[in-house]
Amino acid sequence: MSGSPTVKGHVVVIGAGVAGLAAAHRLLGRAARVTVLEASERVGGKLLPGELAGVRVDLGAESMLARRPEAVGLAREVGLADRLQPPATATASIWTRGALRPMPKGHVMGVPGTASALSGVLSDDGLARIERDADLPRTEVGDDVAVGEYVAARLGREVVDRLVEPLLGGVYAGDAYRISMRSAVPQLFQAARTHDSLTEAVRDIQAEAEANRRTGPVFMGIEGGVGRLPLAVAESVRARGGEILTGTPVTELRREAGAGWRVVAGDRVLRADAVVVAVPAPAAARLLAAESPEAAADLRTVEYASMALVTLAYRRADAALPDGSGFLVPPVDGRTIKASTFASQKWGWIADEDPDVIVLRTSVGRYGETEILSREDAELVEVSRHDLRAATGLDANPLEARVTRWTDGLPQYPVGHHARVVRIREHVAKLPGLAVCGAQYDGVGIPACIASAYAAVDQLGGDLSGVEELTANPVQSLHGGSGE
Repeated sequence: MSGSPTVKGHVVVIGAGVAGLAAAHRLLGRAARVTVLEASERVGGKLLPGELAGVRVDLGAESMLARRPEAVGLAREVGLADRLQPPATATASIWTRGALRPMPKGHVMGVPGTASALSGVLSDDGLARIERDADLPRTEVGDDVAVGEYVAARLGREVVDRLVEPLLGGVYAGDAYRISMRSAVPQLFQAARTHDSLTEAVRDIQAEAEANRRTGPVFMGIEGGVGRLPLAVAESVRARGGEILTGTPVTELRREAGAGWRVVAGDRVLRADAVVVAVPAPAAARLLAAESPEAAADLRTVEYASMALVTLAYRRADAALPDGSGFLVPPVDGRTIKASTFASQKWGWIADEDPDVIVLRTSVGRYGETEILSREDAELVEVSRHDLRAATGLDANPLEARVTRWTDGLPQYPVGHHARVVRIREHVAKLPGLAVCGAQYDGVGIPACIASAYAAVDQLGGDLSGVEELTANPVQSLHGGSGE
C-alpha cells in the first residue's frame, strides 16, 4: 500500500481468526516478516465452512456487512471478487404473538420513527405508548446507557421486547437491557444526546441516510460460504511468505530486556520485533498479565454469550417454506429458537448446488441461557424442528442435521464497554511493539474485526488514526454485523 508506514522486522500475530489473518495480510503489505500462531487446528475462528447433504454451507457467521469496505475489500484482495454474492432475498419476518409477521420497515435497530411503522407487530396499547414519546421530558443518556433501558423509558417495553431485543440478539446473542447503546447502536446514541424525542431522533437519522443513500446491497455473502474468506486470506498470507502454524497455543508473552518480544508456544520460542494479539478476551488477558496487568484486568471483565446453530437439510419436495430469508423470534414469546435462516432462499449458490435440497438453520441460546445448551445435539435438533413446525408448518424429516456449538462465541458489550476499550488501548499503547484486535473491541461483525486488525497494524507503524477513528466511531452499523 503506497504511502502507508512500513512495519519493520518480524511480527508475530497470535490468533488466526479473521482479525488475526487480516492483520497478517496487511503486515505483509507493509514489508514485515510474519508468523501467525493459532491454538486450534484450523484457521477462521467463528467463520466455518461445512457441508450438509452434499451442499456447502456456513456453520458459523454467514453474511458480512457490505456498507463497510473492509470485508468485501479483503475478499476482493484475496481473489474472491467473482464469488461475492448479495442475498437473493432481503425480506424477513418476525415470529411473534402467534404468527409470522413481515419485518417492519422504517426503524433503526427496532426503534421506530413513527408508531405506525410497527403496526401488526405491536399491540394497540404498545403502539399508543410510542405516541407518548413526543410529550415526555428529555431522557439524559450520559456517557452511556443500555439500549433496552433507554428505549423502554421513551417508547415502552413492548418495542424493546418484540423488536429491539430480537434484532440486537441476532448480532450479540445478548440482552437488550444490558447492551450499551454507545457501542452497539452509536448512531442512535449520538442522536439521543441532541434530541428530546427518540422518534424524532430516528426520523432525523433516516432522513440523513436517505440524503446519503448508497446503492448496492447492505449485506454480502460468498459463493460456497463466508467461511471461505479466512481460508483464502490464509492462502494469500502463505503465498506472500507468511508462516501460519496451527495447533500452536502461545503460553507466554514477555518483553525482551533489550528490545522486542519473546513469544513461547510449547517448546518453540520466537523472537519478535512486534506482536499483534488477536485472540478472545480471556486468552488475551492471560497473555498480557505479565506485561500489562491493567489491560489484563479489564480484559478479564469481558463476558461472552454461548449459542448453537442447528443446520438442517431437507428434500425440496418435502419442505415448503414461506417466502423470504427467514425470521427472528423475540425471547418474550417463550420459544426455544431465537432465529431461523432459510439459507437456500437467502443464498442463490446453495440452491444452485442442488436444486432438490433446501437448507435452513436455527440459532439457540443467548447470554445467560445455559440450560438449553447443556442438552444433547439430538435434543437441540428436535426442539428446533418443533419450533419450525409451529412457525412454518414444516413437518418433514430432515435428510441430515448438524449442530455447531459456539461456546463463549460472542463478546458482550454492556454499558461502559466503550470506556473499557479506551482503557485497554491506553495500557497496551505503553508497550512499544504491541497491538490488540478482535471482536471484543470495536464490533462483532466481520468488517469490524478486520477494521480492528488494520488499526492494530497501522498502530505498529506509528499511525494512530485508525485506532482513534474506531474509538470515536465504533464499526457497528444500524444493520448489525454477523449472525442470523
